[in-house]
Amino acid sequence: MLKAKILFVGPCESGKTVLANFLTESSDITEYNPTQGVRILEFENPHVISNNKSARCEFELWDCGGDSKFESCWPALMKDAHGVVIVFNADMPSHLKEIEMWYSCFVHQQLLQDTQCLLIAHHKPGSGGDTGSPTLSPPLSKLKLVHSNLEEDPEEIRMEFTKYLKSVVNSVSESRDREEMLIIT
Repeated sequence: MLKAKILFVGPCESGKTVLANFLTESSDITEYNPTQGVRILEFENPHVISNNKSARCEFELWDCGGDSKFESCWPALMKDAHGVVIVFNADMPSHLKEIEMWYSCFVHQQLLQDTQCLLIAHHKPGSGGDTGSPTLSPPLSKLKLVHSNLEEDPEEIRMEFTKYLKSVVNSVSESRDREEMLIIT
């Protein structure tokens, strides 16, 4: 069975935990409570299989606290990550600047491919949800950007997340196949 580790990172109060719970079908959280360090959610997605081999995949979603006081823990969180989802509150302009740092630390410095990263512009309930494209810096503008609004269109983000999981699984599977070929030859 294939296992993949996905990190949910981003600024404080961006909606990481709410999205993580929704996408993994975990418990609902009704009030804001900052994540201390990290929460690890394990789940399977029946729509994601390994390179059409009908092999099931297990996922670990690491819901990482957005407070910089946890920065000393980041190297441990990043170890063996297969994908990074950067979540930001689309209604907070300061988050656009912050996500550049998250990208630099968790994607660029870890030598992950852009296909292993997903940007989610999260719209909190009652925010109106402007789904226009925010102005992103050049490295971020190459990433897949999806808008989430769990009030108005929850299935859209679930569908986009499933597509993202499929691309991560394909990347992990191809990497594993290359390693196996190196051992054989």
